[in-house]
Amino acid sequence: MNTIRILTGLSLFVSTLFSIAQNNDPVLMTVGDSKITVSEFSSIYHKNSAKDEKASSQEAIEKYLDLFVNFKLKVKEAEDLKMDTVVAFKEELKGYRKQLAQPYLTDKDVNDKVLKEAYERLQSDVRASHILLKVADNALPKDTLAVYTKIMKLRERIIKGEDFNKVAKEVSEDPSAKDNGGDLGYFTAMQMVYPFESAAYNTKVGEVSMPVKTRFGYHLIKVVDKRKAQGEMLAAHIMVKTGDKMTKEDSLKAKTKIDELYAKIKAGEDFAQLAQTYSDDKPSAQKGGELPWFGTNRMPLEFEQAAFALKNNNDVAAPMQTKYGWHIIKRLDKKDLGTFESMKNELKGKVSKDSRSQIGRTSLIAKIKKDYGFKDNVKLKEEFYKVVDTSFFDGKWTADKAAKLNKPMFSFMDKQFTQTDFAKFLESRQTKRAKMDIKLLVDQSYAQFVDESAIAFEDGRLEQKYPEFKSLMQEYREGILLFELTDKKVWSKAVKDTTGLKEFYEKNKVNYMWDERADASIYTCADEKVAKAVRKLLSKNKSQADITAEINKTSQLNLQVENKIYTKGENKMIDENWTPGISADKKIDGNKISFVVVNKLLKPEPKAFNEAKGIITADYQNYLEKEWIASLKQKYKVDINKAVLSTVK
Repeated sequence: MNTIRILTGLSLFVSTLFSIAQNNDPVLMTVGDSKITVSEFSSIYHKNSAKDEKASSQEAIEKYLDLFVNFKLKVKEAEDLKMDTVVAFKEELKGYRKQLAQPYLTDKDVNDKVLKEAYERLQSDVRASHILLKVADNALPKDTLAVYTKIMKLRERIIKGEDFNKVAKEVSEDPSAKDNGGDLGYFTAMQMVYPFESAAYNTKVGEVSMPVKTRFGYHLIKVVDKRKAQGEMLAAHIMVKTGDKMTKEDSLKAKTKIDELYAKIKAGEDFAQLAQTYSDDKPSAQKGGELPWFGTNRMPLEFEQAAFALKNNNDVAAPMQTKYGWHIIKRLDKKDLGTFESMKNELKGKVSKDSRSQIGRTSLIAKIKKDYGFKDNVKLKEEFYKVVDTSFFDGKWTADKAAKLNKPMFSFMDKQFTQTDFAKFLESRQTKRAKMDIKLLVDQSYAQFVDESAIAFEDGRLEQKYPEFKSLMQEYREGILLFELTDKKVWSKAVKDTTGLKEFYEKNKVNYMWDERADASIYTCADEKVAKAVRKLLSKNKSQADITAEINKTSQLNLQVENKIYTKGENKMIDENWTPGISADKKIDGNKISFVVVNKLLKPEPKAFNEAKGIITADYQNYLEKEWIASLKQKYKVDINKAVLSTVK
């Protein structure tokens, strides 16, 4: 299956499949009636073999050629089956194209500046309060001015000495201000809308900003404090699970257990060893409780606050609770934010979802207008003031009402956009909305129409303008085709063909064997006294459940039991006692005692179908692929020009 995925991925590895179009580019091979040039193969080969010191050897080239031929055979089959004409395929490719086009439809230089600005701001947190007076984006200029004038008067009151938070409680239209006086607490970059963030970071501590316009309205911002960002924390924890469905008795046991563990830590016992033995978070328990690095908003709030409250490495917090259970947290290390390069991709993702992403788009639109000789006749939009009516706000306006308007409004190069185009744009974008001034509606819609037309014009020229984009689209086209066909012929077929899968298993059972295994239990006791009590109960043939209940009456930490069927090499204690019966005591971690009960040894035998289904399915997929490739080689003639192949260096 891995081989199939590698072959499928061949179409995704290359940045320039067909960008080399030279007259002296000879045909390297034909697959059926499809011709593949030496430049196409060479660019793929060198891209994937760039770090291979033996890449220039003829042996390496011919070995890679086999993979390439198989890849092209599958693509040829997909094309002959007309899979590239299916609506679902076209829609998927269209979706990928939209994603791939995004980096080309913005100003990269401007975007880099925005990323660096965001990174610099992430170095610190800001605590601020604000006053909000709401005003809609589509409000009339006079209404917007009225709100601006009102908030400026509020600023004058505050500058003259009135308490900011008192004024916020009185007049702010942010509902939370009634309780918090406009206090937003600490925040950092990417957590507030961009204009608000910029004003907060550009205002000095103790000062009040000028009015700031966002999509919510006008704000006054008072910066209360600025501090260095928290950075990231490396911590370990011991967790005892709790949950809503727990009985009261079990909840008390969980609290008792976490308190006992905390007492052991305070007494000097090893945190990591306790985590390995007792923590219910098994993935971290295997690492002594260690968690991945985390920063703000990466953990439950209570957990984060307790962790960052620890001042020094190796400090341990008292038990605290989250919705997952009880935790004891130990600080292992702390660091500041990563470098710009290490955070660049993460920042790009955040910026793309933020209003600041429009800065690069706006800059690109200006370049498009300049590069493609944009010309417009703004006066022509005024003719729409008379034909657009209030039916627009009910979603019932039609372009027919502007049927007599058909003059060219603007152009990029030789591409003209007419009043008819604008009318259709208006019709397609109308929704039920609150009424607004018709002139303002037309003006805003026209500006949007021009901007979107500029981007669409540039988008339509990407393949012509950027050879690497054209190549990338070819890669994705072949990648999607190959994935769909391989899924049909191999992956899904192996999963759905249960009869064929089981027949394959029956014929190849000897490839899926268990070695000798031990059905065993490992008993870990708090001390020798507990171990002796456990052995006594075992001698009376008491059940494991009864033994655990009896021994743990006084403490949930007295006895821990792990039951499993082990293979050799999986557990050292089991390996040392590979015979049925009870082993001798073994002292571990201070006073603890551990011993093994081997119930029985299981002889080597084939794994049951369900026990090995994953690897059986993978092997069956490999088998189906080989059969499929063989049939394709019978169906399509492959001719390779050895003389041309020798020119690939």
